[in-house]
Amino acid sequence: MRQARFGAVVTAMVTPFAPDGALDVDAAVALARWLAGHGSDGLVLAGTTGEGPVLSDEETRQLWQAVTEAVTVPVLAGTGTNDTRHSVELTRMATECGVDGVLVVTPYYSRPSQDGLFDHFSAVAAATPLPVVLYDIPVRTGRRIEPTTMLRLADAVPNIVGVKDAAGDPAAAARLVARAPQGFELYSGDDALTLPLVAVGAVGVVSVCAHWAGREMGEMVAAALKGDIETARAVNARLIESYDFESTPMFPNPMPAKAACRVLGLGVGQCRLPMGEAPPELDGEARRVLTRLGEAPQPVS
Repeated sequence: MRQARFGAVVTAMVTPFAPDGALDVDAAVALARWLAGHGSDGLVLAGTTGEGPVLSDEETRQLWQAVTEAVTVPVLAGTGTNDTRHSVELTRMATECGVDGVLVVTPYYSRPSQDGLFDHFSAVAAATPLPVVLYDIPVRTGRRIEPTTMLRLADAVPNIVGVKDAAGDPAAAARLVARAPQGFELYSGDDALTLPLVAVGAVGVVSVCAHWAGREMGEMVAAALKGDIETARAVNARLIESYDFESTPMFPNPMPAKAACRVLGLGVGQCRLPMGEAPPELDGEARRVLTRLGEAPQPVS
């Protein structure tokens, strides 16, 4: 069984902020190292979970450079925006920072046509020699990357090597995997759908709950890839509460992930607006979720 290019469990890392709201680079390095030691095979920096849209370009550069120099696991930079020229600039900057690949989300809000998407992703990929992973999350962007468009891109652009699939359609994912060229990899972009997506050909997951359940996610994916469905289902059942916790209408991602990190003693701070600061009860719920999973630190007696 071929190992996935960026590993089976890639954590979409939150971005730590200081109490005054400034980027905390030292905390980001500490968090990245902690994740790499607790089940993360790779990291995504400045993606949706990393609050990429509220980071300045200079903050993003500092984050990519510092973390890439600090860890040995693969680092993917979130370089996608709703502006093709800006996405190209960020992709070139990420390449200069030494990252291992880029994750490029569908242009949000503007809702381009499929031809527009093809041209957008082609332009971004042309800006780097690095592997490019598409990010399909229509619930946030307002536009799905149709499987036919992904296949066109996979065939026409050599360094487009995969997709983070958060479209919520395992049947379409199965068709994509069956028709994609060799080496094109599909990652689950939705923790709750990881098991069914692995069953139809996903190589792993770009995960939120891996902040606190990286080892469990790795165990589930490994079992599923080996065909040990009984074990995979048992681990998945233990993780359902984490899936439910990681994003809700009241506390959307990444607010719960940051709360879980705070419970673990990781100095990530709060979210910037428009997400904003979480009330204390979210940290309390995070502690309950982690305790039931067996991941919360035990109080010192």
